[in-house]
Amino acid sequence: MAALKERLRADLTAAMRAKDDVRKATLRMVLTSIGNEEVAGSAARELTDDEVTALLTREVKRRREAAEAFRTGGRTDSAANEEAEAAVIAEYLPQPLTDDELDAIVTAAIAEAGAESPRDMGKVMKLVQPRVLGRVEGSKVAAAVKAKLA
Repeated sequence: MAALKERLRADLTAAMRAKDDVRKATLRMVLTSIGNEEVAGSAARELTDDEVTALLTREVKRRREAAEAFRTGGRTDSAANEEAEAAVIAEYLPQPLTDDELDAIVTAAIAEAGAESPRDMGKVMKLVQPRVLGRVEGSKVAAAVKAKLA
């Protein structure tokens, strides 16, 4: 079983004992998403830690986008709730990359792929994505690659 999934389950139990409603609800939602992902598709299987990390990254992004939408709509209470959920989920993600670290990874991937123009962006992204999984948003990675190849 994935270590990250076990950690989520253990923390859910601790949140239930501590009567931490936000953490409890958020962890239940995350574990449900993991379960749904595991049974989706043709063959039921258990997710790896990398797949769980990718799912957590998506969930954080959804919460931040929802918070922004609520804030735009004038619903600050709902926005605050979404941000609190995003903060709980973010605790389970690896430490985010700094801009310098991302720049170094992109530069190394460009050299490895032999990329010379923006047409080679796909080759570079295939090399970069596994190295930065869960540590930086895909849009930021794409922007960094595009800037280097321009």
